[in-house]
Formats: sequence, structure tokens, C-alpha cells
Amino acid sequence: MKRILITGGAGFIGSHTADALLKKGYEVRILDLLDPQIHGTTSEFPTYLDPTIECIRGDVRVLSDVVQALDGVDAVYHFAALTGVGQSMYDIRDYVQTNSDGTATLLEAIVKQKRSVKRLILASSRAVYGEGSHECSAHGEVTPAPRKRSDLAKGAFGVFCPQCGAEMSAVPTREERSLSPASIYALTKQHQEDYCRYAAETFDLPVTVLRYFNVYGSRQSLNNPYTGVVSIFYNRIMADKAVSLYEHGLPIRDFVHVNDVVQANLRALETDTGQFGCFNVGTGKRTTIIDIVEALAQAVGRHAQTEDRGEFRVGDIHACYADLARIHAVLGYKPQTPLRDGMVEFSGWARKQASTDQYEKTVDELRQFGLFGRADDKQP
Repeated sequence: MKRILITGGAGFIGSHTADALLKKGYEVRILDLLDPQIHGTTSEFPTYLDPTIECIRGDVRVLSDVVQALDGVDAVYHFAALTGVGQSMYDIRDYVQTNSDGTATLLEAIVKQKRSVKRLILASSRAVYGEGSHECSAHGEVTPAPRKRSDLAKGAFGVFCPQCGAEMSAVPTREERSLSPASIYALTKQHQEDYCRYAAETFDLPVTVLRYFNVYGSRQSLNNPYTGVVSIFYNRIMADKAVSLYEHGLPIRDFVHVNDVVQANLRALETDTGQFGCFNVGTGKRTTIIDIVEALAQAVGRHAQTEDRGEFRVGDIHACYADLARIHAVLGYKPQTPLRDGMVEFSGWARKQASTDQYEKTVDELRQFGLFGRADDKQP
């Protein structure tokens, strides 16, 4: 394989992957729409992109754009997607068209143009699992159902055993577990996986699916309030504003630095994982929202103000972190960036960037559509 196409390659994960591919001697082509929510109003590709990268401004939903980008390509990373879980709950059409229809367009272009793509690597998400795997002390491991809004409104933020009602503990989530997407974004990521599985089985297109957990690091958008809590918390801390601790700050996630994600991306390209393989990409470690606030505050050398008003968002999960046994065994992947080191890298880059605190905007939109709540026992 020589020439690699990255859809959405001007963005966060795509641009870091492009850098790594160039260092290994690959030729890189990018197809990117330059979405204003991510890149602002500029019509120019970001200056952090290596000048040897071939950049095509185009839309993954437009067949002619995709056909042009595929010309002479040996492998494809498909990163082009909208990524905000909360925003997806009301901007339904945009998310379905970009994520689901965009993937269908890419696959149709590969099939109809008879492109000899040797591997397609899909950026999926831990969101396809919905709530992560949990274990009841009496009934063992359970795949939980989505939490009820009535429970959240009472301040019952945990996950409870469907058999005995006891609160359960989070355990690592394995790839073979059943999927239970809890947002439109998550549904579109499942659509992407399903379409790619179909193409792999029907047209012998080799596909590797990487389910990213909570990715953070330099080049993460500081102006898009829908792409993750690290940027949101950074902007609040630097503006000396309080960080709101949803669900008392106790939700558990798996935060993985972009350098480790790039490691997985390259290993997926250079490893024969068969016709269709699916892998978690995370650290395998439990990190709470409070842990993130503290690590960020330490990295920037500031005190973080916090406020706990028992707030929650409909569609959020309580806990999910990765089981890495499969990706370690097949791809040889090992995460190498500790949380504190990763936060230092992110904050060192972020200090040199312009950013805007738009947290209140997201809360107003969630509230407008009935997706933001506060537990009864925390009502003023």
C-alpha cells in the first residue's frame, strides 16, 4: 500500500494520523468539507497540515467528490463524521446524512467504481455499546438497559441490576457484547459498522472497525462545544468559570490520548485482521469526570472551580471503559500516554490557540429540547 485516503483528515484524529503515515513513507490524500463548526469560517485547510499532503475540499455525501478522492488510493481511513452526542439528539437529519449516508456513499463509490481498496478502516465509537458492561455481586455480568429519566430525576444516577435492583459496578466492556446505542450519534455509528460489515461480506472489502473511547489531545476543537468535555472544561477553567459536575462528577469514562489512537490506526493498516475485525481503542482504565477536572487544573496550574447541582443530560451513560484483550492480542496495541502527561500535552497546545467558552449555549439547546435535567433533591 502506498497512497492512503483520509476522509475528514483535516480534523483532530485525521491530521495526527496523516502525520504518522507520512513519517512511515506513505502518500496521504485528505477529503474534508472543512465544517465551520470545527474549522471556523475559513476556506483554507489548517496550517498544521504537512504541505506534502494532497488536500481535496469535498463532501463525503457527494458521490462525485468521493469518486475523485478514491482515484489511485490503496487504503481508506473513514473519519468524516459529526461527533456530538447531545447535539445529535435534535439535529437528527444532519447526523444521519453525514454519518450514515456519508458512509453509504463511500461504500457505493468503492463498489461501483471497482476501486481496489486493500483495507477500509472505520472510526467507530464506544457509543455503540450504550451503557457499558456492569456486574452485580449476586447475578454476575449484565448488559444494562438505558437508564430511566425518572430515576435520574430522583438523583439515582447509578446502574441497577434488572433482577434484584442492587446497584452494580462497571467492568471492562468487550467487543463481542451486544450493542445498545442511546443517542442518534450512537445509532449512526452502528449504521456505519453495519454498512461496512455488509460490504466486507458481500464484496470482499477488508474492513477494520476501531471503536474509539474518549479521545483527547492537541488539535481537538476548542470552539466546538459538542466534541468532548476536555475542551469544555479547559475553556471554563481558563475563563475562571465553574465547571458543572453532571451526576456529581462520578460518571466513568476511558480517556485515551490521540497519540495512542494513532498507534492503533497504523497497526490497523499494517495488520491483516481478516475480512472484518472490530477493536476497542482506549486505555482500559476507569477515569471519572472529577479526575479529568483535577488533571486539567494541575496541567494548567490553576484552581478549578466546580459546582454540583445534580444536573444530568438525557442520553448520557453512567460508565463505560474498554477491555483491550482483543486489540492487544491481534494488533499488539498498548496505550502509552498516562492521563496527566496527555493533559500536559493538550494544555500546552491549547494555550497557543484562540478559544471560546460556549458551554452555556449547549445547555440552553439541551434545555430547549427537554434533554437537560436536575435531580429533585438538588432543586433550588
